[in-house]
Amino acid sequence: MKGAKSNNIFLLVIIILAGIVVGGFIGEQLVRLADSVSALSFLRHLGYYHTFGLETPVALDLSVLKLQFGLTIRFSIFGVLGMIAALVIYRKL
Repeated sequence: MKGAKSNNIFLLVIIILAGIVVGGFIGEQLVRLADSVSALSFLRHLGYYHTFGLETPVALDLSVLKLQFGLTIRFSIFGVLGMIAALVIYRKL
């Protein structure tokens, strides 16, 4: 039974990440549309996002191997809405 539960958690994480990506993409497209159509100007306010993480990646140079580590997370309203939609879809499965 443990394998089935871990598969469900893996599926949940994948669906949430997909919801965030799709929500962010739709949000960016709607903000671009709002820039060109004045009737949709209210969508510009929903397009704001906050980014945090490492601005420059941390590098580890071992002469033979060079590794770079970096992580940046960008939160937006549309990404959060996409995550909520993904959770609703997951609950329906």
